[in-house]
Amino acid sequence: MSFSALDLNTVWFALVGVLFTGYVVLDGFDLGVGVLHLFVAKSDEDRRIFLNAIGPVWDGNEVWLVTGGGALFAAFPNVYATVFSGFYLAFMALLCALIFRAVAIEFRSKHLSPRWRAAWDLGFAGGSFGSTFLLGVAMGNIVWGVPIDARGEYAGSFLGMLHPYALWMGVTTVALFAMHGSIYLALKTDGALHERVRRWINPLIIAFILCYVILTLATLLYVPHVTEAFRREPWFFALVVPVVLAIANIPREVNRGRDFLAFLSSCAAMAGLMAIFGVGNFPYLVYSNPLPEHSLTAFNAASSDKTLGIMLTIALIGIPVVLAYSVCIYWIFRGKVQLHKMSY
Repeated sequence: MSFSALDLNTVWFALVGVLFTGYVVLDGFDLGVGVLHLFVAKSDEDRRIFLNAIGPVWDGNEVWLVTGGGALFAAFPNVYATVFSGFYLAFMALLCALIFRAVAIEFRSKHLSPRWRAAWDLGFAGGSFGSTFLLGVAMGNIVWGVPIDARGEYAGSFLGMLHPYALWMGVTTVALFAMHGSIYLALKTDGALHERVRRWINPLIIAFILCYVILTLATLLYVPHVTEAFRREPWFFALVVPVVLAIANIPREVNRGRDFLAFLSSCAAMAGLMAIFGVGNFPYLVYSNPLPEHSLTAFNAASSDKTLGIMLTIALIGIPVVLAYSVCIYWIFRGKVQLHKMSY
């Protein structure tokens, strides 16, 4: 099957978005578990249950981030170069947070000392919160736009990324991941801990909705290129309806005791939000603010047609394999968490 240059560029814009969506949906819940770790889990046993709820899957979830970054490098090398050089300090901070979080998961139960475990609990929660917040700030800068010069290089500073819109996107992302994580924990826990987790879900949904409404209003008022995309293609607003219905269905399923369906609704809502994010930014991969003519798009920053075509063939083979592996892992480790001597 042959694709025109336009088709290949659009397909790869969507495919990179799918890979990052997979990361947000899957790693989003285990980052959310970390955000809630110190607030919901009160005893050592509770915190071990939280760690073991994500223990078999958290590292596999992060593969989606690596795969998305690799796809971005191969399909849109100019974007990769600009983003990873311009956001260098931010990405190093994100990498340190992810590493510290991973070490905390593995080291926390290696020693019986309460101080040892408390220190790693703090590291796990701090790394999870920091990773989530920085991811949101990065997405906020992508939407708002960053200064890019005529050579396609980042022309701003690290502090320039910490503007109110990006910071609020970070707060909204923390609320979203915490909501997603609480629903996953309801699926994986039972007894008194399960009831305690369930009591957090509705307040977290409300917190996320309030954050997202404020963020949406700010986007409509101050980010004209995103609103222009929806004005140009009114059918894009149809993406909002499934997201609203999915979010509304979460408390309904929780109240009925159907935690798995609530979790699926949360996953659908997050995928829909990422779709809105991608559609609103298309064809921009990095929007240049204040000089839009310097923006990097799916058409001026892509690899050659031959490269995109070969990569698409590889992706069509590789992605189903990754999906099959993920499904197998989640199926094997389904059910409630039960602690034993080999647990974290």
